[in-house]
Amino acid sequence: MTQSLFSTLNLKPELLENLESLGYLSMTPVQEQSLPLILDGKDVIGQAKTGSGKTAAFGLGLLNKLNVKRFRIQTLILCPTRELADQVAKEIRRLARSIHNIKVLSLCGGKPFGPQVGSLEHGAHIIVGTPGRIEEHVRKGTLKLEEVNTYILDEADRMLEMGFQDSLERIEEDLPKNRQTLLFSATFPTKIKTISQNIMIDPVSVKVIAKLEPSTIEQLFYKVSGNDERMHMLQLVLMEHRPESVVVFCTTKKEAQEISDELQREGFSSMAIHGDLEQKDRDQILVRFSGKCISILVATDVAARGLDIESLDMVINYHISRDPEVHTHRIGRTGRAGNKGMACSLYSDKESYKVAILEESSGLKVTPQKVPNDDILSDKKFFPKMACILIDGGKKQKLRAGDILGALTGDNVIQGNKVGKISLFDNKSYVAVEYTVVKAAMKKLGNGKMKGKSFKVKWFK
Repeated sequence: MTQSLFSTLNLKPELLENLESLGYLSMTPVQEQSLPLILDGKDVIGQAKTGSGKTAAFGLGLLNKLNVKRFRIQTLILCPTRELADQVAKEIRRLARSIHNIKVLSLCGGKPFGPQVGSLEHGAHIIVGTPGRIEEHVRKGTLKLEEVNTYILDEADRMLEMGFQDSLERIEEDLPKNRQTLLFSATFPTKIKTISQNIMIDPVSVKVIAKLEPSTIEQLFYKVSGNDERMHMLQLVLMEHRPESVVVFCTTKKEAQEISDELQREGFSSMAIHGDLEQKDRDQILVRFSGKCISILVATDVAARGLDIESLDMVINYHISRDPEVHTHRIGRTGRAGNKGMACSLYSDKESYKVAILEESSGLKVTPQKVPNDDILSDKKFFPKMACILIDGGKKQKLRAGDILGALTGDNVIQGNKVGKISLFDNKSYVAVEYTVVKAAMKKLGNGKMKGKSFKVKWFK
């Protein structure tokens, strides 16, 4: 089916020029269905999974009607996690780079409150944040919402799962009634319908069914006799396929930590991400995983929202989800952009009803795979080829990715293809390098200078 071009829409010329420079020519299905409605000023309920292009859909809509000369908060975007909020803010800045003087401000929990107050005093056009922190600013009077004309709830289902309903209701009290409201959600539980009825005016629904191409994602199912065998089967699956990068999905924070701890004890490169972690620890784990310095990330569905991870080799469902849409959302994280991916699911007889629901909704025929031989567990554990180095300096010290890359490769001792992902934070930076050059990299970064300054470095072993 031919996809529509952005050039067919009534977008500002500078937005169209920027889209072309970014290589965004054709619309994704969710953009094709929702953008004309958004540009027409309608309230829209969009059901689409992460990675479908919904951020560009609502981002272009809000930017097209933004009045840059009016330095007031005109758009409020709420996201369930800081990771997703940062990702959304970054994408909106990319979409807006041809429009001068637009200010996008992130307000999320896990960061000091005081500096955010200072940033708000300097003004902004667009606020992106998490419900808890936005509510706190509203309650304390540091965030004024009376001029908001576009209100966006992104991943609304996860916000409710995380217990943010009271915060959403409190924020709604301070928003103007005369506004456009856009609600996006991967799944559509009853609570979402209730919220949409309370905060939206004659909304138009857009639903993009997530379709998984069999040629892109290979689904394998492994049967276990019970929970006692589940961890054993997980290790067998990991050793048989030896993925460079895999996310293991489970249902609770406690289970996520226990699974990761057990994998570590067995010699695997594994970390867990869940809501009980401090934000700095979450950031560090995500940076190391996305930089291919950790092989296995064990995550709850809520914690995994907003993960911006490219080329994920495999997804493993420790338990099959009772919601087929959640199953589709999970496995859709692998096999992206035409790459091959693999999704493995563990299930027992007690979960046969989940299997039946999945088969009925997807048309799959679930057939258990042959169980790998136990002998495989005696093989040497697979390990990431990249190592992560922490640099005690970041954006506030004026460091850029180019400075770090230049410091590593300046005299050709370390080749550029040995350097992986570079991630910059306010006061810290992370760089992934191949294990074969990590000692040389530590020496160059520790003994050399960047921006005329020396920085402390640490190797995460």
